[in-house]
Amino acid sequence: MDSFLIGASQIFTVTTLAYMLAGSIAGIVAAAIPGFTVTMAIVLTLPLTFTMEPLQGIAVMLAVYVGGYTGGLISAALLGIPGTPSSVATTFDAFPMARGGEAGRALSMGVWASFFGTVISTIVLIVAAPPLAMIAVKLGPWEYFSLIVFALTIVASLVGESVIRGLIAGLIGLAMSTVGSDPILGRSRFDFGLETLETGLPFLVVLIGIYAISQLASEVEDAKSVKSGSKLVTGAIDFQTWKVMREVLTRPVNLIRSSIIGVLIGALPGAGGSIANLVAYDQAKRSSKNPDAFGTGTPDGIVASEAGNSATAGGGLIPMIGLGIPGSAVDAILMASLMVHGISVGPRLIMDHSDLVYGMFIAMAVASFIMLIVATLSMRLFLRVAEVPKWIIVPVVMICCVVGAFALNNRVSDLYLLGCIGVFGYALRALGYSLAPLVLGVILGPIAETNLRRALMTNEDPTLFFTRPISLLFLIAAVVSIVWAIRGHMKKRKTEERLFDAAAS
Repeated sequence: MDSFLIGASQIFTVTTLAYMLAGSIAGIVAAAIPGFTVTMAIVLTLPLTFTMEPLQGIAVMLAVYVGGYTGGLISAALLGIPGTPSSVATTFDAFPMARGGEAGRALSMGVWASFFGTVISTIVLIVAAPPLAMIAVKLGPWEYFSLIVFALTIVASLVGESVIRGLIAGLIGLAMSTVGSDPILGRSRFDFGLETLETGLPFLVVLIGIYAISQLASEVEDAKSVKSGSKLVTGAIDFQTWKVMREVLTRPVNLIRSSIIGVLIGALPGAGGSIANLVAYDQAKRSSKNPDAFGTGTPDGIVASEAGNSATAGGGLIPMIGLGIPGSAVDAILMASLMVHGISVGPRLIMDHSDLVYGMFIAMAVASFIMLIVATLSMRLFLRVAEVPKWIIVPVVMICCVVGAFALNNRVSDLYLLGCIGVFGYALRALGYSLAPLVLGVILGPIAETNLRRALMTNEDPTLFFTRPISLLFLIAAVVSIVWAIRGHMKKRKTEERLFDAAAS
């Protein structure tokens, strides 16, 4: 109790709360710009915290962290472009809902889902950090590979209208992830002698090109509509905060399930919000009584994706606080901040600096409330994007995409890759291919390959994937997931055939 009160006394000061407010605003704005990730915002914040007290600096970065997970929702809903990699699944339903004249509802629903997801993850963090951390550290490369195999089965839910085209897109994504340096030995491969490809295809460049460039290009296909001043989204600017909050709370199973998925995936080192976002969406779709509604603007899709990615913020702190192992790049930066102040991060962190740990718990909760307040007060301003004509918004967003792609590595060659990938993505979209499986393949491909090779280098016996209980559990879940998806597609096909026969007769 003494440690809790000491931590609270350091958080609830005017200076710390003011810094956290500024951090939350910075996180939301940075993540709303396509190409600027939460990690980039945290890196820029780190030097500013060196002169602060350890807990104060961590609290500011946690505010940026929590705000960043919510900020990606803005461009996902209003532009159809994921602001961050962890907002990919959010575009599936938030953008169609905004296109249908309910942009305010889409944003408000995402904000509340993010808030509740963060709160739930914070509660789990406080209660279960030590035991969950012990479980997470016992997972070897066999378990991680099996987890990724299970995650790859999500492709079956994201294939769109054509299963074959969806699977082809997923294979293209996996192939793109193999270009560049070998993750284990560092040797170049599949670069075709081009210096630009020696370091691989940066994930953010692929994400911006596939989603942003192709989406913007498709928006300006009709020259007449652009000249007439048409807009990306239509409808009244309406942000019914409390009404939408009740709507989110009427989906407790989806909300809690997605948050728990986010916590568990966040607790696995190297996973993160991009995987949690997709897995939570997939499980919500599989559990829904009306799965065909997903992708058309259903509230359950927004709730699942935003609760899932936001919950990884608390989940990622579990191995860091319990064992000194960063769950993500952001958690590694948080560890660096503590180490700068001479605080050793490891299993003894809770015992030696309990006031700091409890202060971090409180900071997470406070950051979620600050994010909610900032988002609620500023969303009407962001919704003004809906009033901007395409001929203005498209070039402005295009410039932001180019700047974001260049800022990643400060390489002009990345801009050439961005253009080529953008044209490729536009061609796939025009041919009716779903882009989500491709992005999923690019995200999961390197993780799967790295852990498969580590497992075989540790022990060449392939049966370990089936004899280790947790690994076997993930593989069984993958088989069940595939069977369930095939059953769903066959059922949908029979229904369509029955309706066609009835219409013909």
